Amino acid sequence: MRISELLKSTAYNTEVVVKGWVRTKRGNKNVAFIALNDGSCVANIQIVVDLQKIAEEQLKSVTTGACIAVTGTLVESLGAGQGVEVQATSIEVYGTADPETYPLQKKGHSLEFLRDIAYLRPRTNTFGAVLRIRHAMAYAIHKFFNDKGFYYFHTPLITASDCEGAGAMFQVTTMDMNNLPKGEDGAIDYNQDFFGKPCSLTVSGQLEGELGALSLGQIYTFGPTFRAENSNTPRHLAEFWMIEPEMAFYELEDNMNLAEEFLKYLIRYALENCREDLEFMNKMWDKELIERLNFVLENDFVRLDYTEGIRILQESGRKFEFPCHWGCDLQSEHERYLVEEHFKRPVILINYPKEIKAFYMKQNEDGKTVRAMDVLFPKIGEIIGGSEREADYGKLRARIEELQIPEKDMWWYLDTRRWGSAPHSGFGLGFERLLLFVTGMGNIRDVIPFPRTPKNAEF
Repeated sequence: MRISELLKSTAYNTEVVVKGWVRTKRGNKNVAFIALNDGSCVANIQIVVDLQKIAEEQLKSVTTGACIAVTGTLVESLGAGQGVEVQATSIEVYGTADPETYPLQKKGHSLEFLRDIAYLRPRTNTFGAVLRIRHAMAYAIHKFFNDKGFYYFHTPLITASDCEGAGAMFQVTTMDMNNLPKGEDGAIDYNQDFFGKPCSLTVSGQLEGELGALSLGQIYTFGPTFRAENSNTPRHLAEFWMIEPEMAFYELEDNMNLAEEFLKYLIRYALENCREDLEFMNKMWDKELIERLNFVLENDFVRLDYTEGIRILQESGRKFEFPCHWGCDLQSEHERYLVEEHFKRPVILINYPKEIKAFYMKQNEDGKTVRAMDVLFPKIGEIIGGSEREADYGKLRARIEELQIPEKDMWWYLDTRRWGSAPHSGFGLGFERLLLFVTGMGNIRDVIPFPRTPKNAEF
């Protein structure tokens, strides 16, 4: 049985088999106590070994990190903090762990140390909890959209278009980097490449997602995305996962309502289904975690115009590290001030200047702003970014030309506005950004099993 099931069982005096990895072993000349964990929950089950029945010599290879199978009797525990324990009748060692070399022999390793052994860190309590919460959130995302009648839409990982216009993309090629084919002008001849044109790993599935929304009505994507920014901050990864719903006939207000409902659903799901892991994270890493999760559930999100937000920040009397002015892209310190100090509620900031937002966002009648929206949370700032999309062919084409985006790469996107265009909206939620909030971890590298960052692709 999985340990999570066994700890809830009241089937005393029955024979059980439990398998897992040894966390600790202690005892005296008469009895040994083994704390065993199989990854199904943060708690260990105690294995009691009577040394009159199982020779101490047999236990020499049962050390921290070893993998074992225990056959024994489930009994009610007399010790504090545990309801049941297993009285062992036999132990089989599947794999040993040399105490002299096993990196997790001791407790209390720093997160920085554990990043260097990412292939082992899931065995720790912290990363076991994080990864179980990650699974629960992925399941909840699919359940939320499925229950609302959305369709899961798979968008390509390899693309010829730069959705965000940032240019920080990983190139995909089959050409020999040491012998690149050149044309007469000396430029690389991409006609000889696999796809016959420059291609990259996607930074977002949104553009293709819009095609799904304009045919299926309501879709969502959930997959990996890639950005080649040379950034080593606690908020950036080169490979991360994105959830991007797109909805036909949704205007900005509908988009905001869906984003708020979605985030509250996910947080409620975590509190109801990951309680033990959240309590562990609350105790070990972030004493305000559960309070902050409830804060989001208990408050309606403020709808705030960007221009009004700038006015509030400028009149706050606060000296920010990054001064703000109309037309600037807000920093995390500005976003957190609005949420944590001014409104004391999550905020959805709308109607941003068009110069700081993507080309596909619907332009407002003032000619200066677009129908963008960012959902701002305590501690982390922006957690969702989205917009109503520009549905007018002429306006979209003019914006593409204005930003000098090659129309040869965007013709198919423009065509959706030529034939059967419709109002539509969508947003993007960075999965790891969500997990930072739900787990209370401080670095995005600690909420993904194998982080990809500059100079780091080891495991």
